[in-house]
Amino acid sequence: MTTVLVVNGPNLGRLGVRQPDVYGRQDLGTLRELCHQWGAELGLETVVRQSDDEAEMIHWMHEAADNGTPVVMNPAAFTHYSYALADAAHMVRDAGLPLMEVHISNPAARDEFRKRSVISPVATGTITGMGLFGYRLALEAVAHLVGGTGDAAA
Repeated sequence: MTTVLVVNGPNLGRLGVRQPDVYGRQDLGTLRELCHQWGAELGLETVVRQSDDEAEMIHWMHEAADNGTPVVMNPAAFTHYSYALADAAHMVRDAGLPLMEVHISNPAARDEFRKRSVISPVATGTITGMGLFGYRLALEAVAHLVGGTGDAAA
């Protein structure tokens, strides 16, 4: 079974409380349960993490690259300015692994500063504006890319 690292950046630990009109009312625990459920349906084992610490997220990208682990990442605010995280994400791609960028909201439809991603240029693909369901789409993409049992068209 392929393990997929699902990484969530700053303030995503406050899902369900922070701007529910933008991010919804489901919390991080619900997201974790959904990712485990969706992953199992796709023949993937998911490890879901969240951190407000840029250095910790960079470390997780190094770990994924070193261990051959595909990544689904919602970099949150780090999307717009963390060149260090982008460099670390590039290492995942350099290792020949899928790296899917996910955003619960659609950053392009929000504040001007949110319209630029330093992660998108190194990501395999980007899914935005689909709420938590975007994580399922990202997991389906990973399953498809690694040749898992998931049907990316489902």
